[in-house]
Amino acid sequence: MGVRGLHGFVASSCPHVCTVVNFKELAERHRSQHPGGTPTIVVDAMCCLRYWYTPESWVCGGQWREYYSSLREFVRTFTAVGIKLIFFFDGMVEQSKRDEWVKRRLKNNREIAKIFHYIKSRREQPGRNMFFIPSGLAIFTRFALKALGQETLCSLQEADYEVASYGFQNNCLGILGEDTDYLIYDTCPYFSISELSLDSLDTVMLCREKLCQSLGLHLADLPLLACLLGNDVIPEGMFESFRYKCLTSYASVRESCDRKGNVILAVAEHISKVLRLHQGEKKLEEMLPLGPNKALFYKGVASYLLPGQKSPWFIQKPEDVVTLDKQVLSMSSDPESKQEFPVCMDSESKQKLPVGTDPEFNLEAPMCTNTEVKQEDPVNVGPEAKHQVTVVLDPEILKVARAQHVQAESYLVYSVMSSGEVECSNSLEDATDQALPSQAFVYRPVRQRVYSLLLGGGGGGSSTGPAVKEWFVYSGNPLRQPDLVRPLQMNIPGGTPSLRQLWLSQEPGIQAQRLDTLLACFDLSSSREELQAVERPFQALCCLLVYLFVQVDTLCLEDLHAFIAQALCLQGKPTMELADLQLDHIDPRAVQLATLLVRGLTTLVLVNGACGSPWEMADFMPWHLFDGKLFHQKYLQSEKGYTAEVLVEQNRSHVTRFHTLKSVVCKACGKESRPIVSRRHWRPHHAGRWGRQGSSSHGTSSGYSRSGHGQHWRDQGPGALVTGRQRSSLGALVTGRQWSSLGALVTERQGSSLGALVTGPQGSSLGALVNWTAGSLGSSSRGCPCTMSCLYGRGSVEAEVRLNAVDDASQRVSRSC
Repeated sequence: MGVRGLHGFVASSCPHVCTVVNFKELAERHRSQHPGGTPTIVVDAMCCLRYWYTPESWVCGGQWREYYSSLREFVRTFTAVGIKLIFFFDGMVEQSKRDEWVKRRLKNNREIAKIFHYIKSRREQPGRNMFFIPSGLAIFTRFALKALGQETLCSLQEADYEVASYGFQNNCLGILGEDTDYLIYDTCPYFSISELSLDSLDTVMLCREKLCQSLGLHLADLPLLACLLGNDVIPEGMFESFRYKCLTSYASVRESCDRKGNVILAVAEHISKVLRLHQGEKKLEEMLPLGPNKALFYKGVASYLLPGQKSPWFIQKPEDVVTLDKQVLSMSSDPESKQEFPVCMDSESKQKLPVGTDPEFNLEAPMCTNTEVKQEDPVNVGPEAKHQVTVVLDPEILKVARAQHVQAESYLVYSVMSSGEVECSNSLEDATDQALPSQAFVYRPVRQRVYSLLLGGGGGGSSTGPAVKEWFVYSGNPLRQPDLVRPLQMNIPGGTPSLRQLWLSQEPGIQAQRLDTLLACFDLSSSREELQAVERPFQALCCLLVYLFVQVDTLCLEDLHAFIAQALCLQGKPTMELADLQLDHIDPRAVQLATLLVRGLTTLVLVNGACGSPWEMADFMPWHLFDGKLFHQKYLQSEKGYTAEVLVEQNRSHVTRFHTLKSVVCKACGKESRPIVSRRHWRPHHAGRWGRQGSSSHGTSSGYSRSGHGQHWRDQGPGALVTGRQRSSLGALVTGRQWSSLGALVTERQGSSLGALVTGPQGSSLGALVNWTAGSLGSSSRGCPCTMSCLYGRGSVEAEVRLNAVDDASQRVSRSC
């Protein structure tokens, strides 16, 4: 994160830049200098997740009670010395940083593969050197901090900019994080979270003024240095030859520095001794080899300018500035690079900045902040507009969604409505397990219905809205492009209510309508009565378990027992007892099951927010429902055939609840023709460890699907329900609203091609011809015991889907694996 090589350079070559400070002393000094003011620290929460997650166990799905206690202690320590904390979370990924985001996600995939290899070979959790944060940690941390009474904000662009802006505009005590970009921004002091001792409140302050002294630069030169070295906007390789030339002409090479350190010194000297000679006289493109990357470079430098700040390196007003009606970083296309050029507008006058008329033009950032929604502006489009295209046109609804997003009260809702683009980072999933699907596929039908709710016509209309770009990480997805996922219309008696009804209405009965909509998103309307009879907080858990078991046909009765038993035993169990729990060994399947459940809880956050919050958010926070080690213990016990009494630790009231919850889930699954059976009753020729193949009463490899209810995960591919050149699977041939079932004739491990016969809703037949350009199904899935999962996302799949009108609905798919 941040500027390439700068952290190591400061630590090894400029130790005087780092000064040990004490927060208690700094707070007292701040109060004496600002009577009546409260010393405030702006916290970059994404940088702090690793520091906050102190539990020893991390691979089993998360020790959420322990984690919540860790956060509470963190907040209490600062509150005790009179320091206010403001927490910022990343709200979205800027397009200019998408490549870097993808690069990190792919790197994470390799790390996760090593973790599972370690677990399988040693049957234990890897050491902290292989630590990977539990799935959903960032999402649930927002709600944990809010539950602790902390001001928690979600950014409308990259969080580091908003963190730096807030600290700069509000005279804050400092910024707490771990990102060298905070050394570049001209803002309040920057403190290291990794060096923080919570007991003494000592940490390290990194002083940008001292860094400038060491490099012979001015504060205004740091953004230029950052872009020449490479950061999250400017790829490191873009100026590699330029840096090499600087190094070869650098006469003061230090033996105490490594090559990267000397490169930083050489580039800094070039700025101070060469570029500065022509500052104000020549354009940057006349002094630097920007070439076709000129617009991107200007954009990178300008990204460090906080509200009201100028850069002395911009001397000419860019052409073709378009004045926008609201505060915005507008864009002007560069004729050479065809990239967008940032031009800052004044949010008050709504005219071009006064400095634009000056011959020595300085690119200046507008005085603006994204932390609140102004009443007079129903949409209040801020700087984030530079990479958003508003999908929802109702200004009042968009205003509500934006406010909930900024206040960290929702998840993904505003991203869907404002840009039609969402992302989900890595999960602890075993890429080699063919029996368990990725969470990205399991919960896709739910997201599709949410997209229909947020983007469709509503009110029971036929429109489901435009496709949503999904950047979801799963095995085999190279992330070269997003998956275009079409909304899936819901079936709700009386039609789908509008967002105005769900979000704004106070009418009697609206809460019931909100719950109906939530259950429809999970396609569980038929189980409403059973789920409503369940006590809190187990309603949400049962809803999730029913959906999970209907979707994933490789889950068995023992898995259900483990999920229910751990949720019951968690109630009232002391945090220390959970921390002291010891496991016989670690099972990789249980690790992935835990991931599926926790990602299901994050999906519940999305759905509940989209439906107007029919359930209390606290009902599906993991510290109330899930503990990783406890679930692992119950999984291992259930696998050995332990009775319900033993699973719930001989607690009589738990035994009664256990059978009640089990009955609810099994009855609801039975309505969906999905009986839950013991693994001991499964056929021996199963897929994966417990999975089945061939025909069965439910969930066969051809896909469990009902008319109008979306696709089973086996039928989904990265581009399911997508037209155009997208990654796809057989699921792309059928949209859930069009055909009642997908009957697929699959011949495994043979040289024949795959033929699929789809019967339409009125008896008409749909002929689907699938040509496997990489060879037959048998050759492309050699050695894989399953029929479809190896093709839906376990390998890199590129597909071209062309829809043709043959017998009203005929499709030809050209696929290469």
